Amino acid sequence: MGHIAVLSNPRAGKGRGGRVTDTAVAQLQRRGARVRLYSGDSAAATAALATTALAEGPDGLVVIGGDGTLSGILDVLCAATVPITLVPAGTGNDLARALDLPWRDAAAAAELALTGTPRSIDVGEVETPSGRAPFLTVVALGFDARVSDRTNRLRWPSGALRYYLALLIELVRLRPFDFTVTIDDGAPTTAPGTIVAVGNTASYGGGMPVCVGALPDDGRLDVVRVAALGRARLVRLFPLLLRGTHLTRPEVRHASAHRVTVAAPGLVVYADGERLGEGTCTVSLRAGALTVMTRPKTGDVRVR
Repeated sequence: MGHIAVLSNPRAGKGRGGRVTDTAVAQLQRRGARVRLYSGDSAAATAALATTALAEGPDGLVVIGGDGTLSGILDVLCAATVPITLVPAGTGNDLARALDLPWRDAAAAAELALTGTPRSIDVGEVETPSGRAPFLTVVALGFDARVSDRTNRLRWPSGALRYYLALLIELVRLRPFDFTVTIDDGAPTTAPGTIVAVGNTASYGGGMPVCVGALPDDGRLDVVRVAALGRARLVRLFPLLLRGTHLTRPEVRHASAHRVTVAAPGLVVYADGERLGEGTCTVSLRAGALTVMTRPKTGDVRVR
């Protein structure tokens, strides 16, 4: 068995990262791997440790954390020549869902570092006036981004109740955005709307498939726009969003693109659960930029 570097964010998933790390490391050691553990308690520390871990020349790198943990070190990971194994430990784990990783079984997820199949996936990029940032799942713009922003600013209550309170507050404050959207080399279009979501994968928020059908390795972005809605109609749309059946609704538009620019007064930009900027953003892709270990295909058995 080879040398496996394990990069852990123990604070991921409100502390779940520490427990998941113990399980993942134990599984790798049980299988005979030589494990080196790197544990960072901040974004800056995690990025520095990723560079250190890769400089040691491991046969694989296991990253334990959520979508935000992974997106925070994407520039380092994309420059690496070793495959990445994600052991999900976040609150949403939407990339793991998109790749059909064992997002509820840390031992099975860690096992993929030894027996998985490499898969090249696309990495998104968001440019805002605040700078450039990579992402993996969905860029949220509009009402959904404001709910995330409100959730992060609330100090009470805890857990899911904080999200529901934020949702209620933003529903009371609901106002349409004047979105200006430019897709590829097309002409800008301006229209009032409630949500614009740009997806490299299908879901955000722990499994809500807003960009249902989006694939992380097709070299395309999926763009979903929801027209301006009142509170009652928006509430009625949410069950459809949860089931992924909203794209057929007349108030929803769906397009495919390589590059998307979105601007609106009061726009807040979120991706992989992190606030990236405001006002305007341009979203693009780096096709096949990251290699991730996934479940073996039928008949494809790999053992290191």
